Amino acid sequence: MFAVENFSAVLIPPEAAALAVGSIRDVPVVDNGAMKVGRRMQVTLSCDHRALDGMQAAKFLQEFKAILEAPLQLAIGDERR
Repeated sequence: MFAVENFSAVLIPPEAAALAVGSIRDVPVVDNGAMKVGRRMQVTLSCDHRALDGMQAAKFLQEFKAILEAPLQLAIGDERR
């Protein structure tokens, strides 16, 4: 909405994590050796490591990325879940 590419979310107790989502932007990417326009969005997760282990945060971001890249899987189901 405000064309902010990225930012860091600030945790306010008792929050354990906060997700910061930047705007989607068109950027040049290489796909099979050819340049084309790709859409990119930066996401940052701030965590209180007293409440969450870094591995849990990484797995959350990995799953979040998978859902954003294939949202239809939420409706039809995915065997890996």
